[in-house]
Amino acid sequence: MIIDVHTHIFSEDVCKHRESYFKGEEPFQLLYDSPKSRLVMAEDLVRSMDENGVDKSVTFGFPWKKEDYFKKNNDYILASVNKFPDRLIGLCCVDMYHPGAAKEVERCLDAGLSGVGELAFYQSGIEAESLKRLEPVMALCREKNMPVMIHTNEPVGHQYPGKTPNTLSQIYDLAKTFPDNKIILAHWGGGIFFYMLLKKEVKETLKNVYYDTAASPFLYDPDIYRAAVATAGEGKVLFGTDYPLIPPNRYFKEIDQAGVSPEDKEKICGANAVRLFK
Repeated sequence: MIIDVHTHIFSEDVCKHRESYFKGEEPFQLLYDSPKSRLVMAEDLVRSMDENGVDKSVTFGFPWKKEDYFKKNNDYILASVNKFPDRLIGLCCVDMYHPGAAKEVERCLDAGLSGVGELAFYQSGIEAESLKRLEPVMALCREKNMPVMIHTNEPVGHQYPGKTPNTLSQIYDLAKTFPDNKIILAHWGGGIFFYMLLKKEVKETLKNVYYDTAASPFLYDPDIYRAAVATAGEGKVLFGTDYPLIPPNRYFKEIDQAGVSPEDKEKICGANAVRLFK
């Protein structure tokens, strides 16, 4: 079974009238101001899955600042999961700095969503205040044994829309603050899995952390797959495309180019997600 753990979908109104959602939503405008940045609906996602041999996709919206926006987007995710129950797994997405964030997460998990994400701190990085804001949401997910996906990125190299000011220390503090939560670090976790090679502390701190491959063809050489398997372990890597940013077939080609074993490829492309999302 092939499971894509990182996809984004939006309602028809957002897809057709994105400009009307820019005011007061700077991160959304930054990422989607260009007409080349695609916005898709659930039907588009399922069609791509059929074309690329993907059995299931984990999908979510955007961490809107406005409560009305993130509630409507979460309602669309719920409706999409109900429409395609055998194909889609939904996550709740909110702005963690909104006072109603935890209440919205509780509403969505009770309604049938399977976790939280992709949570992002586009303008602040993952600072101490961010961890404080995360606490009630992480508590809910610990209680329900559901994963939380956090947007992370490498703190060095070229700049691009959506690259946050997070540091490796901030990412590590996140894992250390919530050691009993199942955490998915999007975009390879900024490369923090390298420090699993340290002899003390890090292996224990990152024991419940997973790393998705979203946007990898834009960011890393295919060798990243073998490096991650060797350091984080083959059980901690999750196939994620960031669709519609990049189609699944580009990832399959790079996994094969990397020389990953068939057994490890099976785990990366689905078996690990089956275990994580039950």
